[in-house]
Amino acid sequence: MFTGLIEDRGTIVALQRKGEGALISISYSPPLDDLKLGDSISVDGVCLTLTRLTQENFDVEVSAETLRRTTLGSKKPPQKVNLERALKLSDRLGGHLVTGHVDEVAKIAAITPEGSSQKITFLISRKGARYLVEKGSVAIDGISLTVNEVEGNRFSVTTIPYTASHTTLVSKKVGDEVNIELDIIAKYLEKLAATGPGQKVDAQFLAEHGFLE
Repeated sequence: MFTGLIEDRGTIVALQRKGEGALISISYSPPLDDLKLGDSISVDGVCLTLTRLTQENFDVEVSAETLRRTTLGSKKPPQKVNLERALKLSDRLGGHLVTGHVDEVAKIAAITPEGSSQKITFLISRKGARYLVEKGSVAIDGISLTVNEVEGNRFSVTTIPYTASHTTLVSKKVGDEVNIELDIIAKYLEKLAATGPGQKVDAQFLAEHGFLE
């Protein structure tokens, strides 16, 4: 589990295909110097396991399914990736609950300056768009961001200069693809609402399923 608050930007050192999967080597910096073999780490929003570790680089193995469902299959050295260590139970939850399980890949449709910030608009599938709500949360390449607006299969977020400069968003352009993880709570609510015919989602329903006290 992660928060969507990026701790470092790593650099892809090598990407080696292994059958249908791949082995990716990534360089990292001191903010992540307590990594251990077997740790989970978010790489551009994808939860992966460290299989080799040195003082400068680590390796992660990527399955064929992950390559199909994310942007990792199209990465090349020396591209940058967002990195975040797994959440500790004692940590502050500054972003939102992010699992590292990418739902789909979206495309940047527009980037519009708004003062010192930027409004970024994404194209997403209509299936994915139904889980997005204004002022809700979404993880984009592992970054926890707030949804500004949703219109059809488009949604937008606003990034402040700090977020852009400390993540890979600083180098993104129109047409680039990004990993999207939708809010897991919205997906669970949809699942619960579909448990019976004519089920009504109200305060009583939410309380019965542990969402309200």
